[in-house]
Amino acid sequence: MKFFVDTADTNEIRELAATGLIDGVTTNPSLIVKSGRDFKEVIKEICELTDGPVSAEVTALETDAMLAEAQELLKIAKNVCIKLPLTIDGLKACKALTDEGHMVNVTLCFSANQALLAAKAGATFISPFIGRLDDMNIDGMELIEDIRIIYDNYGFETEILAASIRTANHVKQSAMAGADVATIPPSVIKGLAKHPLTDKGLEAFLADWAKTGQSIL
Repeated sequence: MKFFVDTADTNEIRELAATGLIDGVTTNPSLIVKSGRDFKEVIKEICELTDGPVSAEVTALETDAMLAEAQELLKIAKNVCIKLPLTIDGLKACKALTDEGHMVNVTLCFSANQALLAAKAGATFISPFIGRLDDMNIDGMELIEDIRIIYDNYGFETEILAASIRTANHVKQSAMAGADVATIPPSVIKGLAKHPLTDKGLEAFLADWAKTGQSIL
């Protein structure tokens, strides 16, 4: 499963990119606001930090305006992936952009039927929001499983991008459900490496090593 980091914090992206774990980046207007920086400037810097897709979201609601904004965003870098809302206008824009060979991430997906429409419109990625469904006592992971079955039934190439991930368990469950990609906040990615037994074992090894009085260097 590919990992995209869900943030507009370029320092966090730079740190995680050094691990080799990051395959791309997703942003949205809310994350850009948190950064306190110019939208295009942030996207440009992020695109320089990764060779993978960088999702940049349009803010328009009508197809023509979406396409106009998309063309402006595509000028920033070759790895910009246009992020569109799952609406009829968004699907029209998706079809137009993918026909031109551009990457498109269709976002705010909350049902398998919506995911089916996005695939038929040629979306590169579909972003079902796990956490927001869980907030409503709806099993977000069941949605990933349903989309996986539908896409496999018909050979759709659209990649399932598990979004609104909030916990390490969400990551594991998404991988088990067959998601192609998970877009994950930096804190959750870092948390995947943590385990109390790892810390305990390392502490014991270092204590034993100190007793030898030796040094590798």
